[in-house]
Amino acid sequence: MRRITGKAKDETLIELQSATDSQTGDENSGNGVNSLSERGTLPGHKETDKLQPNKDTVFFRDGVRRVDFVLSYVDDKDGEKKQERRREFEANLEKAGLELETEDKSDSKDQKTYFLKIHAPWDVLATYADVLKIKVPFKESDIPHGQEVPLEWLSHPFRLPEHIMHPQPDYFTYPFDKTKTDFFLITDKDTFFPPSTRNRIVFYILARCPYYKEGRKDRDKTGIKRLLSNGTYTAAFPLHDCRYWKRARNAECESERYNLYKNWASFLCFYKEQPLNLIRKYYGEKIGIYFAWLGFYTEMLFFAAVMGLICFTYGVLSYDDNISSKEICDAYIGGSIVMCPLCDKKCPFWKLNSTCLSSWQSHLFDNEGTVFFAIFMGIWVTLFLEFWKRRQARLEYEWDLVDFEEEQQQLQIRPEFEIRCTNRRLNKITQEMEPYLPITSKCARFCLSAATVLFWISLIVACIIGVIAYRLAVYAAFASIIKDPMRKIQVVGRFITPQLATSVTASCINFVIIMILNFFYERVAIWITDMEIPKTHLEYENRLTMKMFLFQFVNYYSSCFYVAFFKGKFVGFPGDYSYMFGKWSKLRNEECDPGGCLIELTTQLVIVMAGKQLWGNIQEALLPLMRNWWSSRKGRHNPENHYSRWEQDNVLLNFTQLGLFYEYLEMVIQFGFITLFVASFPLAPLLALFNNILEIRVDAWKFTTQFRRPVASKARNIGAWQEILNAVAILSVVTNAFIMAFTSDMIPRMVYLYAYSKNASMEGYVNNSLSIYNISQIPMENMPEERNNWLDNVTDTCRYRDYRYPPGHNMKYTHTMQFWHILAAKMAFIIIMEHVVFVVKFFVAWMIPDIPSDVKARIKRERYLIQEYLHNYEVEKLKLQLSASFITEPQSEMSLMTDKHEVLSECL
Repeated sequence: MRRITGKAKDETLIELQSATDSQTGDENSGNGVNSLSERGTLPGHKETDKLQPNKDTVFFRDGVRRVDFVLSYVDDKDGEKKQERRREFEANLEKAGLELETEDKSDSKDQKTYFLKIHAPWDVLATYADVLKIKVPFKESDIPHGQEVPLEWLSHPFRLPEHIMHPQPDYFTYPFDKTKTDFFLITDKDTFFPPSTRNRIVFYILARCPYYKEGRKDRDKTGIKRLLSNGTYTAAFPLHDCRYWKRARNAECESERYNLYKNWASFLCFYKEQPLNLIRKYYGEKIGIYFAWLGFYTEMLFFAAVMGLICFTYGVLSYDDNISSKEICDAYIGGSIVMCPLCDKKCPFWKLNSTCLSSWQSHLFDNEGTVFFAIFMGIWVTLFLEFWKRRQARLEYEWDLVDFEEEQQQLQIRPEFEIRCTNRRLNKITQEMEPYLPITSKCARFCLSAATVLFWISLIVACIIGVIAYRLAVYAAFASIIKDPMRKIQVVGRFITPQLATSVTASCINFVIIMILNFFYERVAIWITDMEIPKTHLEYENRLTMKMFLFQFVNYYSSCFYVAFFKGKFVGFPGDYSYMFGKWSKLRNEECDPGGCLIELTTQLVIVMAGKQLWGNIQEALLPLMRNWWSSRKGRHNPENHYSRWEQDNVLLNFTQLGLFYEYLEMVIQFGFITLFVASFPLAPLLALFNNILEIRVDAWKFTTQFRRPVASKARNIGAWQEILNAVAILSVVTNAFIMAFTSDMIPRMVYLYAYSKNASMEGYVNNSLSIYNISQIPMENMPEERNNWLDNVTDTCRYRDYRYPPGHNMKYTHTMQFWHILAAKMAFIIIMEHVVFVVKFFVAWMIPDIPSDVKARIKRERYLIQEYLHNYEVEKLKLQLSASFITEPQSEMSLMTDKHEVLSECL
């Protein structure tokens, strides 16, 4: 292969390069074109294939061959070793059929960086398209599209222009076969394979090309990834087709990046649909599927957000009907009830009306509408998952992914697996020798991986226990600082109770710990997965997905599980309190506020969820913006003929193979917040909706402006995330049922209303829900250090939250029958709610087929037509061969090809 470098001696190229270098600005571009026209064009090229003086181009210097990939490097101290690696690697690339062209460092703006441009000619593309089974069109589709939807005009304000949404006509496609090139619709070999397919093929070659000399067997010296890791090359990336803020000057360039920026990444388009077809065409199916899922998830969140807002509004409107809060706040009811100390020594006796504000706040989220909303969310999550399956099936058909099976990816072994596994065995499917990992090594690696995972999960649990210990220890400090408001000391005590102060500070500390641990988790999970040496990219991503989600699940949700299901459940009663680490620790288990533990769960959920989303948006938007501000500014204010396309892309951030992994993980963690604990905070879907509307545009902005163009890759679904969503959906029904039964006060209130209330109202509920204890029987280790002076003149008993017999009763301080009635009602509610929601879930899943009927019909029709056309093609090809064998006079090759194409065109 002929290689062209920056110092090429070809006279024509020198002449043309000098003509390009002579241009100093945009205003001189026209003169440059005229001078080139006078000198002529390259031999063998058409008159229209003239060189452009503009350096902002995606073509070689001949203006014809497209740049499919770019490698950059800088000479440094280890120049000789790296130079030898590059020389061998580039020589092997040329042997593989790729064409190379080097831009000398003197032509770059920093005067340090070399750029190696790579072009894949037709033969290479055809060969590897056959190997990778890439589907290409062979006939325009004659299947009519579905009928127009009624009232479609209502969606017009949310739609994008038709040329953006449907840039290409529909075709019947079939895996490319190099021996049947005349079967496919090839009008121009230069444009037959789109840029996304071209860069996918080139990267496949780069990832497997060795850089050792012939005769040596250093199998570890293979692939562009190792060359990037050892610094031989500084970057490897396909080019964007143009600048994002301006169309390409070259008419042959697609300017798809500009269209994406204008119609997708702009924040003014937040209410518009996404151009999924254009996203898929430019970035590949894998990224397209992610944005399709994120968009669909956001659309479904709208209905959950509306219902949650209605339930919250009901809580606000029923504010004045909350009899329990009125009794707590009443000076003659709540003001006359003296409560037992909430901690030992430091906590004083206190009056119930000091929790007036928190009881009103609790009512906003803990009301009758919450039960309905919890049931609704159990059904909503099923509808979301089922309708997504249908949406995904439609995309699979429209994007030619129906026959794309994971088995095709299984055949594509990771280069790291090939390098590190030296043992070989026969593959029973392919009948070829392939590398494999011995079972002993696999078991040893699995055991080490499992032990590491257990260690880090134990570390998370230890941190959570530490936060709980902080809550228990600091509560006494807050109780001594924030005095009882009845003593008229510190007005702030009316608004910040010891419970609220402890909950807020503990939630903030827990969030900081979560962020710190996440920093280490990412690296540990990647190290573990690399150590396991997965065979394929799909297996690698699935393993990493399960590990990271397990880490994140325990990290983000463990504190919420504690507040929801453990806090206030194992407290004991005065005289027999329960302690976290035994009585020696003096850390008494936390009690719930008389208004209930639900408001504390709400506080925990809001801080962790909102904090995570805020921090995520700062990381995704502000940090890349600050990092690339100067580079982007530099690129905009330099004329294109001074700042080349590969230099503009080189300063952008690299989109790694795990880029989408973190995007999915962020959204799935959010999905857990709005499903697992949504009964405690109906506004969670609304917060998620606002975040996701911003998330879509931030991600789109990052992809179009801050990141280099990713290598296109295929995926027919969201992978292992689908199973994780299903598991979270099932678990959410259980958690919400338990939250409504054991964290909320809904069941105790209902039992009192229908079984113990004398006038069928909630009057007297507060007094009924509090048990009595004789102050004189409180042990000295539990008695406050400073006994309230006003206590001797008020009462000799205190109240605590439980259902126990009062002093003087034969069964004093044991549970009353009302306690057992409430417990039975809670268990019955859990069983009934779970069964109702699960029955509805399974019924809805059964009613909604995974694949729409029209898509099934189209798939069957397309497969039938493909078989028919293939049969006709083979028959006509055989006829041509037979007829040619009977011709006595040899026909010219041109006339034979003409006849052949005429017959095939009639066939197709």
